[in-house]
Amino acid sequence: SIREYQRKHNMLTIHTEPRDTRLRVLLVEDDAVTREMLRGYCNRSTMPVDCTAMSSGLEALIDIASIKPDVLITDLDMPGVDGFELLRTLRQNPNFNRMTTLVLSALTSEEIESRGGLPEGSIFMAKPINMDWFNGFFTAFLAGRYADAHSHEASKTVTPAE
Repeated sequence: SIREYQRKHNMLTIHTEPRDTRLRVLLVEDDAVTREMLRGYCNRSTMPVDCTAMSSGLEALIDIASIKPDVLITDLDMPGVDGFELLRTLRQNPNFNRMTTLVLSALTSEEIESRGGLPEGSIFMAKPINMDWFNGFFTAFLAGRYADAHSHEASKTVTPAE
């Protein structure tokens, strides 16, 4: 198909599905190699994922309201506004309460706790990144979203007018 050809050759694709059916991901990672590996994975994926990659927490805080991600993937140990500060700031904003957060870090659990820990509900994945797990995360997330959408449609009932 045309989309497969575009994906294979890293060409910009025009999405034919409504944006709401695509998973919006914001990736915040200061390490360029890791950032490009994960962004490349998302862009090559056959799953409906749109990934915006940024190198700092400050960039993310500035642009997150316009991106409106479904999933935030962030490193913790970054210069300037680190992942801890990014997460704490976002948790204070009710617009981001339903956003899924995946934290990637080489920090130990003791180091994370000593810096205030992670917000409740954050999903943690230790570096180096297990790409099979990463793929499974997206597969499960999209499957759950698909199931939720269809159960919502099925729950709509029509009552006859009296």
